[in-house]
Amino acid sequence: MFGKTEKITLDIEGMMCNNCKKHVENAINGVKGVKKVEVSLENKTAEVEYAEGKVEAQALADAVTAAGYKATVK
Repeated sequence: MFGKTEKITLDIEGMMCNNCKKHVENAINGVKGVKKVEVSLENKTAEVEYAEGKVEAQALADAVTAAGYKATVK
């Protein structure tokens, strides 16, 4: 992977099953600049790695909200 990356953790409310988890992953992956996302159903979090300076935390939270869940930056 070229270029520097940053990481952020989001708390996700509303996930109940693996289908919800996949829905959140797809929403976050749809944000331009996201390199990797790992969603934990158990911890109700999303660990997001993205290109440095290319993604704002609010854009990630907005994508999750648009998918029908509530996200807050940790």
